[in-house]
Amino acid sequence: MDPYTPRTRTGARKKNIGLSQKEYTKITGTIASVRRHRHPQDNIEDDIDTRNHISREGNSKSHNDSSFIAETSFVRAPLNSRVVSTSNAPKAKGKTKQESLDPLILEDLLFVLTGIEGTYITFHPEYSPEDDDPLQGIRFVVSPSLDSSLSDLVERILPLGMYYTAIFAFIEHRSHLDYGLVNHALCAAIREMLRDYQTLLSQLEHAFNTSPSFSLQKLWFYVHPTVHTLSLIYQLILELATADDPGAELSSSSSSSDEDAEEAARNEALGLGGASLKAVLSEINKVDMAGGMPGSSGIAVKGGEVLTILYERMQNMSGDPTAGAIYGKLLKKAGKPYVEMLRDWVASGRLMDPYEELLVKESKFINRGILEVDYTDEYWERRYTLRDGSISPGSSKRHQAGIPPPRSVGGRLPGGACVPPLLESWKHKILLAGKYLNVIRECGIEMPRDQTYADDEELSMDDERFYKFIEDAYSHANRTLLQLLLKDQQLIPRLRSLKRYFFLSQSSFLTHLLDLSATELRKSSKSASVVKLQSLLDLALTTDAVGEDALFREDVRVTMAESGLYDFLLKVVTVSGVVKAEEGGEEEARKEKEKEEKKPMQAIDALTFDYNVKFPLSLVISRKTILRYQLLFRFLLHLKHVEQALSSMWVEQKTTPWRCSVPTHPEFVGWRLRVCLLRARMLAFVQQILAFVTFEVLEPNWHALEAKLEKVVTVDQLLRDHVDFLDTCLKESMLTSSKLLKACSKLIVVCQTFAFYSSSFTKSANQAIAAAAENPTADPSKAKRWDVHLDCVQFYASSDNVSLLPLVVRLNSVKSA
Repeated sequence: MDPYTPRTRTGARKKNIGLSQKEYTKITGTIASVRRHRHPQDNIEDDIDTRNHISREGNSKSHNDSSFIAETSFVRAPLNSRVVSTSNAPKAKGKTKQESLDPLILEDLLFVLTGIEGTYITFHPEYSPEDDDPLQGIRFVVSPSLDSSLSDLVERILPLGMYYTAIFAFIEHRSHLDYGLVNHALCAAIREMLRDYQTLLSQLEHAFNTSPSFSLQKLWFYVHPTVHTLSLIYQLILELATADDPGAELSSSSSSSDEDAEEAARNEALGLGGASLKAVLSEINKVDMAGGMPGSSGIAVKGGEVLTILYERMQNMSGDPTAGAIYGKLLKKAGKPYVEMLRDWVASGRLMDPYEELLVKESKFINRGILEVDYTDEYWERRYTLRDGSISPGSSKRHQAGIPPPRSVGGRLPGGACVPPLLESWKHKILLAGKYLNVIRECGIEMPRDQTYADDEELSMDDERFYKFIEDAYSHANRTLLQLLLKDQQLIPRLRSLKRYFFLSQSSFLTHLLDLSATELRKSSKSASVVKLQSLLDLALTTDAVGEDALFREDVRVTMAESGLYDFLLKVVTVSGVVKAEEGGEEEARKEKEKEEKKPMQAIDALTFDYNVKFPLSLVISRKTILRYQLLFRFLLHLKHVEQALSSMWVEQKTTPWRCSVPTHPEFVGWRLRVCLLRARMLAFVQQILAFVTFEVLEPNWHALEAKLEKVVTVDQLLRDHVDFLDTCLKESMLTSSKLLKACSKLIVVCQTFAFYSSSFTKSANQAIAAAAENPTADPSKAKRWDVHLDCVQFYASSDNVSLLPLVVRLNSVKSA
């Protein structure tokens, strides 16, 4: 049944419109048919005219035009009822179109500002949700049919949509667990800023729905400050994204550039264009990056690298107050978990870094259990290190293991290895403060946290109180560990016992040991019994050491070295990094090795002491320092042994064959005199070398070390002073100069060989007296070697090592005598 009654309403309709129902239906049907076959951007003006025409109808509608109204009103522009209130007044055609188009564009902009496509503002034709990087944002384009002034105003607002979509995608992407706490805090801070932006959009939408005077100009006025704010955040996330993936920067730059239409058509015809090719290239790039191609580190942008990028952007844009405020706020928020981890590390020695964001790295495979078996300083050197591989001043080596390669873009170290610029000058104190406290905790002593700053008190990297907190924590940890080492662990008495046993400051026990073990020490190093020598050492220490001298004697152990002292020292001091030198020395090294294998080393030449210490003293008395003590001890032991052998030769030369008068053989008397004189000069030489090393080198340096230990304020300074003391002793004892070492070692070995032939000389004297045999002659090379050694010492004393001057005086006195 037809719901309309044309007879009663025809007059009114003709009065208002001037068209019959049949004519009106035909016109609207034609318009709808044309609109269905045309592009939406080509019929904006027709759509506006039709909407204005329909709005003049008021509530007088027929069932024939209801479908047309539903299509245009609820699908194309759901809020076209707003146009009705302004369409009754007679206006010029152009002005009516302009004012009618404003609400439609405003409605589209409100959708676009949240990342939703509108009717007249659509996605870029090349946009593909599957292939394009969401962190680059969605680009929107305006219909080309819009008025140029209107289009220009709209294009000023459009970047907000791209910024919003990119920032939203960044928050969703970087909120995963793998990106760490700093990224999570940064995303939370940006999300808070986006909440203010969404509140602004809600207010603008409310004004759009309630205020008839709301226009594009007002919208631009309200969102203009927000454009700059979001652009700053957008630039930040782009840098964070491209730092991790350099290919993204290249793809974004290539996609953003306007491609020539003719070139695009040619590429499309050749199969080189389109989003599919970009997707393939992107996948290839990702595979290369994951496979460890050059320039890729495989570490996400997190931790200190995020803070570094934020700080650098804030510094580079310091002339922009808005940028300074935004980046400063983001830096403070993002650095909060980083600061909390640092506070926990420097205040308690606990490293809570589940995502490897902090500048301090822990090697968990090095624990106290290893130190109990083989006490080394690896716990100190390698258990906790800086991720960037840098070392504290005075350390002996640089840690290269585990340092990731720098980024191909910017050259920064990735992830936690990138130290924030604000902490660059504090990183060594941060490392050492936590390291000291960790050593104390390993000893079973729990350190209470410093209550100067409450745990809930917020500190940031731009706050002076934070750096005062680090300084206080560093000083507190230093004092505590020094107290533990010097007082509780008795470090000074330990060092004195090392001086007593290794530097022979009271060497009566060594003389006793050499007398007791004379038979055992004549054997080869492989045949000698270490157990027997250890028991003899314990007996010598028990007999001769009393009072303070007996402290820590149970920690001294007898061991046998695998190589000779002088051979080992020459290998150390002649190490060369040149490949050719190494290749040239291979033949010589092979010959020396064969020579060593043929001639076994005597036990007296391989004898050395070892010293057992427990953690944490093993940090100071480490294997490296024990090796230095052993080198000096073996040198002193060799001198002592040669001195003892020459003294025994003097006792033997007081027997009858050397004292009886043989006036008929003046040549034999001259030979005896030369042997005795040579023995006396050798003994004087060895004694002068021994006196020089003990009184001119070891004692003064030891007193200097004691003076430094009384004033020491940091543990690292203590370690450096101890190592410097040993290195100075080695240098001034002529054990680090290859030429001096060769000359000195040859002379001492000649003296030792001469003493070994003491019985042969006596036997020859007896045979000469009994049979009146021909007198042997002395070896002239000995005097030559003496002069060579004296010249070497004089040369190095005047050019390199001034501490050798007392030795020159001593040797000249022996020569003149």
